[in-house]
Amino acid sequence: MNKGMDVLFVDSTHDRLPDKLSQSGFNCDYKPDIKPYDIIKIIPKYDGVIIRSKIKIDKTIIDEATKLKFIGRVGAGLENIDVEYATQKGIKCFNSPEGNRDAVGEQALGMLLSLFNNILNADVEVRAGKWIREGNRGVEIKGKTIGIIGYGNMGGAFAQRLKGFEANVIAYDKYKINYSNEFVAEKGLEDLFEQTDILSLHVPLTEETKFMVNDEFINRFKKDIYIINTARGKVIKTEDLVKNMKLGKVLGAALDVLEYEQVSFENLHSGNDLPEAFQHLIKSNNVVLTPHIAGWTHESNIKLSEYLADKIIKEFT
Repeated sequence: MNKGMDVLFVDSTHDRLPDKLSQSGFNCDYKPDIKPYDIIKIIPKYDGVIIRSKIKIDKTIIDEATKLKFIGRVGAGLENIDVEYATQKGIKCFNSPEGNRDAVGEQALGMLLSLFNNILNADVEVRAGKWIREGNRGVEIKGKTIGIIGYGNMGGAFAQRLKGFEANVIAYDKYKINYSNEFVAEKGLEDLFEQTDILSLHVPLTEETKFMVNDEFINRFKKDIYIINTARGKVIKTEDLVKNMKLGKVLGAALDVLEYEQVSFENLHSGNDLPEAFQHLIKSNNVVLTPHIAGWTHESNIKLSEYLADKIIKEFT
């Protein structure tokens, strides 16, 4: 066992993560309120660092981390880590998408049901004493073709939860093959453009996927579509999404993430700074918005930490 490795926690996590690491011989310093400039001062003495969303581990920090052997991200996305540079330095990068895939799959389904059945709008109306049935007539999932882009942990969890709805579930993943199963049929991107009624995004944020869903991309779909995004906000160009909603090409959107999020997603602009496209979204009845909570359940909070701890312990034990 590689005992005595010093690990710095620079963001909040469930107690299960430091507890499991400590039980396996790691020395854990839990400093979730530490400031970036203080990380630079102390990082040279640590063998590992645990992050969530608050801190970017960039070249500056990596160059100071002369002992660093691993970076652990409590979550799925690695966009706040310079993974390529870390790898060059021999630093291993771990994440734990297995921990919140169930939560994301359920959230995507819940948002789709809310969107199709006008649940949010109807709830507001009933609370206001309005009993409007025809104006809230819904749409059924059964018989629709749901196109998933990105068939990893999250895309797979969503497909699994759609099984009982008798929909046609297809998926495209540029980096995977031979994943057709009882839940999904593997397809090419052109097949998705041809067949999709409902598009669900489950890709990481990279240079390749940044603003992937733009005007040109949306208009490659043969049908008018609904869009679900539980991945990353900057995968969609919001101005182009709104443009196509106004034109009727996009019939509705369920967005757990927004282009305007900061690194730590609590810091959305407010007041007069709200972008025009976002103002349109918040006024639209055919939009469901949530604050980046798709993977944010009580259960996933524990599982994210457990999966990450197990990976680190396996690697260094």
